Amino acid sequence: MNKVLIVNNPNAGRKKAIKYKKAVIKFLLRKNVEFKSIEIDELDSDNIKNADYIIAIGGDGTVNKIIPYIINTEKVLAIIPCGTANLLAAKLEIPSSVNRALEVIEKNKISQIDTLKVNDGFSILRIGFGYDSDIIGKTPQSLKNKFGYFAYFLAGILFALRLKQKKYTLFYDNKRLSVLATCIIVANAGNMFKNLVSVSNNCALKDGLFDVFILKVKNPIMFFFEFLMILFNRKLSNSKAMYFQTSELSIKNEFITGHIDGEKRKFKGDIKFNIASQSVKIFSNSDIC
Repeated sequence: MNKVLIVNNPNAGRKKAIKYKKAVIKFLLRKNVEFKSIEIDELDSDNIKNADYIIAIGGDGTVNKIIPYIINTEKVLAIIPCGTANLLAAKLEIPSSVNRALEVIEKNKISQIDTLKVNDGFSILRIGFGYDSDIIGKTPQSLKNKFGYFAYFLAGILFALRLKQKKYTLFYDNKRLSVLATCIIVANAGNMFKNLVSVSNNCALKDGLFDVFILKVKNPIMFFFEFLMILFNRKLSNSKAMYFQTSELSIKNEFITGHIDGEKRKFKGDIKFNIASQSVKIFSNSDIC
């Protein structure tokens, strides 16, 4: 390993990232590796271009900001998970312990994974609208700092009590679909809590496809029932929910607020999704991504 760029999010993991950065620097010094360290706000193409390896210290949002600079290049990404959810790290079976995460780098096992292109942006995990977006975008940072990922569970109960339907028009596989939905999830990686809970056990990171989930019901009890059916991999389309896989999708949009990999986003104009197959090189501890 040579020419390493450390990208640190100092606010991640209740500020564990500051401690984790010291451990990463000690690791690289022991390896006699040339490196540079920047904070996430300093990230730009000039800092990236001379690096062969990028070590991201942060969560899924930190990784998402790095992806546009390394997609379809020979640069290799390493993750030191230090965010609220760390879902990509969980999918790649990268431990939350900084020392064990560094061991994954030492093993030098590199996977090539898909990236989901969303208009002019990118997603590794998922994009959510409606209920899923409300949980991610409206959960207070103070609650996340106090309870970590469990804060999303608390917010999920609250927002389920005030579900709202919105009309969406989707185009995929030469089909047109108009639907009233309370939640739409477009997933490249389906895990929603470590690797224990997933919207799709078949949602692989290098299959050239993404998964689309549409929940239509407003009744909180029926909503949770349908959502549980998805989590238990019983994804049968019916009058209350839909599921399909595709490699291209567009959603007609007047004005939608959603999230990309846990970061709130306002979308203007129609939203187009395409898969960039095996477009990112990343250190992994998993045989099946």
